Amino acid sequence: MSKRSEDALIALRRIQRMTELASKRLAQTAGLTPSQLSVLRILDEGGEISAGQVAEATQLKHATITSLVDKLEARGFVARQRWETDRRRVWLHLLPAGKIALAKAPDPLHETFSTGFHTLPGWHQSMLVSALERVVTLLHADLLDAAPVLDVGELDEKPT
Repeated sequence: MSKRSEDALIALRRIQRMTELASKRLAQTAGLTPSQLSVLRILDEGGEISAGQVAEATQLKHATITSLVDKLEARGFVARQRWETDRRRVWLHLLPAGKIALAKAPDPLHETFSTGFHTLPGWHQSMLVSALERVVTLLHADLLDAAPVLDVGELDEKPT
């Protein structure tokens, strides 16, 4: 393995490790995953909105949103209400316990990244995106579904 290859892998591992540490910190302080925090923030900003709108805003699949909302609802952070005219559609709204969890939560890592990224000149942003997309291709990860949230997964997920 070349020195450059090792340097690249070390950088990737540092990113992966920082994502893990930030997720653990969020779990310890607020009992949430980054994806759950995103859902709560969207509901806090948007008031009562549909599950489909949350899926669109987070760029997560509807099934993923359903699972996240199930967990948030079980903890008393959000509530669902079915539309009267179309029972398949669901409104979501934030409950007081969800607001308390939001207040405890530190800034998620993807926001820290975004803040720093936007301070870079446009050419540097383009170069960085291009390099990261090349890494995705090198790792054969181009077909993996991903949202713009740095998350290591659910808190109660068992390794397979």
